[in-house]
Amino acid sequence: MDSLTLICTAALLAAGGLYWFVCILGSAEVKGKRAVQLSGGSIEKENVQDNYKQYWSFFRRPKEIETADKVPAFVDTFYNLVTDIYEWGWGQSFHFSPSIPGKSHREATRIHEEMAVDLIGVKPGARILDAGCGVGGPMRAIAAHSRANVVGITINEYQVKRARMHNKKAGLDSLCEVVCGNFLQMPFPDNSFDGAYSIEATCHAPKLEEVYKEIYRVMKPGSLYVSYEWVTTELYRPEDPEHVEIIHGIERGDALPGLRSYKDIAEVAKKVGFEVVKEKDLARPPSNPWWTRLKMGRIAYWRNHILVTILAFLGIAPKGTVDVHEMLFVTADYLSKGGEKGIFSPMHMILCRKPEE
Repeated sequence: MDSLTLICTAALLAAGGLYWFVCILGSAEVKGKRAVQLSGGSIEKENVQDNYKQYWSFFRRPKEIETADKVPAFVDTFYNLVTDIYEWGWGQSFHFSPSIPGKSHREATRIHEEMAVDLIGVKPGARILDAGCGVGGPMRAIAAHSRANVVGITINEYQVKRARMHNKKAGLDSLCEVVCGNFLQMPFPDNSFDGAYSIEATCHAPKLEEVYKEIYRVMKPGSLYVSYEWVTTELYRPEDPEHVEIIHGIERGDALPGLRSYKDIAEVAKKVGFEVVKEKDLARPPSNPWWTRLKMGRIAYWRNHILVTILAFLGIAPKGTVDVHEMLFVTADYLSKGGEKGIFSPMHMILCRKPEE
């Protein structure tokens, strides 16, 4: 075999390998975003790196993320930066779920989402609220399962566009409506929903009382609300430097004003007027560990990081994408440690009822 033939063969193999790496191995669990389509959401391509630096500047001025007027911009910037990477590497449901033997991560996620709407017991045709809907993965699973009309709200305009596109593609746009807005000040009338849910979303509120109060306002008397909350557990020790570093790592990498203790959730719900029907940490045994998905994904993280680096070098992905992906990689390690040590749960479930008037 002459030199020219060797070079051509190597080039073909390299091109085929790159196609497999990018278009097949590198696509999300639920198709919708590929590596070559990574962007900064609503941020102009040339401004992604500056916005990444702006995001981290919030943590150099921590008092600024403790007030409601600063948090929307903080969270909006975060989701502009991470939404495409989440969709590409994780799927359309930006949350965790307990591992289920014999079930894929995608199936376990769907079951976890369907449980939320089963808990609030709505009938087909009911109008329910998804507070913090992201790109609408849970919304579509819940609408398909319950045949309820789901109205989702997200602070991020880019996520609204992605959610509407996915809703139409799934043939569920007649059941799913998406609104761009702040769930601390929702553009909905009092007593206008037959039920409500939030899946790992209210952790972004500076004060849980503010978002619970607003959800309470828009729900009809007698209706139910369920939330899966991010919390520190009874095993968390604030005097332990390792525990503190893990929790701070989760907060920094997930745009959280501050994680709450599991003890605070029901107390806040009662304070705004809810009756607490049930409270349970869904991450506790006999549930299988939710963080195994992160552990099993380490090879994928490294594979994706190499790919993102190449795409950024070639100018296909925006500058700053590598930094964002690295941040999420580090955050995944903190999340895994929090789960393994039992000091953090992303699925502390609380089911509440708005009393009849």
